[in-house]
Amino acid sequence: QLSCLVKLVTLHGIPKDLDSYPNDLLLFLSPSDYAATGSCRQYFANIGKANLDVLQRESSQRKELLLEALACLKISSTQVNKENAEILGHLVCDLGGEYIRSSGGNLLKQLSQCDSFLPDQEEAIRSVISSGNTTFGAPAAWSAFTLNELSGLIPVFDHSILQKIPE
Repeated sequence: QLSCLVKLVTLHGIPKDLDSYPNDLLLFLSPSDYAATGSCRQYFANIGKANLDVLQRESSQRKELLLEALACLKISSTQVNKENAEILGHLVCDLGGEYIRSSGGNLLKQLSQCDSFLPDQEEAIRSVISSGNTTFGAPAAWSAFTLNELSGLIPVFDHSILQKIPE
């Protein structure tokens, strides 16, 4: 339905008020389509708020979106800073374990909003959490607020992490 809607909306060219359309609709446009109305950073900030599950997880379309986002944000290594993590939003759910490890805690807030993880991602999340080198600190110092912030990651925590969290 969204794909058809994009065809209707763009029938007479790309509308200038694309930002007023639902973010999910933008998943079916390319950054070059959007370029006429705004920057690629703005496009991916909007995509990061969209429901990526509209596209199948391992689909070529989703993989291409992530590659284009990394290129737009000039992320050439596997390290993603906090500002870019915020722009990527839900797109961080598709980053591999090497990105999660290299970025330290920069991705944790966005990752906690993901519905599911691949085994490589889970391992990387546990590694980053266990290191304690995040803004959240070591699990032994966490509060109820910290657990609330990371609530989406709790299913990934193993026994060694869970036993360190204070009651």
